[in-house]
Amino acid sequence: MAKPRVQHECTACGALSPKWAGQCPDCGAWNTLTEVMTQPTAHAATGSRFAGYAGGPAQVKRLGEVTTEGDARNTTGISELDRALGGGLVQGSVVLIGGDPGIGKSTLLLQALATLPDLASLYVTGEESPEQVSLRGRRLGLPCEDLRLLTETCVERIIEHAQREKPQVMVVDSIQTIHSEQLQSAPGSVAQVRESAAILVRYAKQTGTAVFIVGHVTKEGQIAGPRVLEHMVDTVLYFEGDPGGRYRVLRAVKNRFGAVNELGVFAMLETGLKPVSNPSAIFLSRHEEPVPGSVIMVTREGTRPLMVEVQALVAESHAPQPRRVTVGLEQNRLAMLLAVLHRHGGLALYDQDVFVNVVGGVRVTETAADLPMLLSALSSFRDRPLPHELVSFGEVGLAGEIRPVPNGEERLREAAKHGFTRAVVPAGNAPRKPIQGMEITAASRLAQVLDVI
Repeated sequence: MAKPRVQHECTACGALSPKWAGQCPDCGAWNTLTEVMTQPTAHAATGSRFAGYAGGPAQVKRLGEVTTEGDARNTTGISELDRALGGGLVQGSVVLIGGDPGIGKSTLLLQALATLPDLASLYVTGEESPEQVSLRGRRLGLPCEDLRLLTETCVERIIEHAQREKPQVMVVDSIQTIHSEQLQSAPGSVAQVRESAAILVRYAKQTGTAVFIVGHVTKEGQIAGPRVLEHMVDTVLYFEGDPGGRYRVLRAVKNRFGAVNELGVFAMLETGLKPVSNPSAIFLSRHEEPVPGSVIMVTREGTRPLMVEVQALVAESHAPQPRRVTVGLEQNRLAMLLAVLHRHGGLALYDQDVFVNVVGGVRVTETAADLPMLLSALSSFRDRPLPHELVSFGEVGLAGEIRPVPNGEERLREAAKHGFTRAVVPAGNAPRKPIQGMEITAASRLAQVLDVI
């Protein structure tokens, strides 16, 4: 049987070349040739390397004929990790976890394997020695005596060990240290990451093993390697938060088995990552007295509402170009909202520095933060504190209208549960039935909101 050959493919035009060159001989693009494995044509139909991830002969089936045996999900023993995964760990799924160095990726997965109920597991590390993993397990106080550990970086040998051990859950830490002997490039290169991940994904689908893959990130915060890596896996989780801080947020940016943008919140303690069952409590400062520039908003991350504090500081600028700085929010959106405030609210902040921050290190990406951002900036500019029991959410349009956001009534009930009695919301989110103990101001235009402060 002919063996696969190493060739170089142009990422711009797809042309193949027998050796690497700085410029593609077909399209002329520079630095686009990457190492790939090619299978001889005579064996293309039966070659295992290009077989489907699910394995087995290709057959046409009716969807009603496809059944699952037993429970397709297993709990990991860590409630917030289960939430981020969409309710538990799915058999045969591949989960990619990325995050900054030292944020807790390996710690979380070691905790999960040590607490997995009645599931055979295998921890594969290419970054640490067995002694280092053992020291970390003892420092965290985990029951790791029966945890099976493999220190290996060759993906072919990893699969050989896994086929003998037959684990139900396997962790590979990390994909940038794994390499395939069929490729000549160094571990961590585009070709090695893509090929190693493809072999692991194929093994997971064919055997029903749940595989966790740890991925390094670049300076921009994206997982290092080809973007196709995130397309190949079933779930992509990102760790967010300051590595030097106490709290960590695990966000699902892709999930074939659950809600996207679901959040799991953890507190980093001496004994490892501890799930936070009530995240709203840690993101609220609860000032003793109302302070200017602070407002509480109800955001929605995945399937649960979350209460966070938005703080703003507006100060006179002495620079030619006033600063617009956001932490946890989109900076361009703040500039747009200040322009809307000038045009439709009659209040110009072109000579003021504006700083906006979300307390606790959480990142808010939805447009429901528009109204809280404007309210906090106005409160700081006028030096008038908002009522202590006030919450707000809503999207602000370029025409000065206030648009509704999804799940408005659920957000209001979450705020009422935490003792808030006043709310400023879009008119489209006004509840059909009054919420006991809560006074709701429903506004459709920005001018109606300015009277609150």
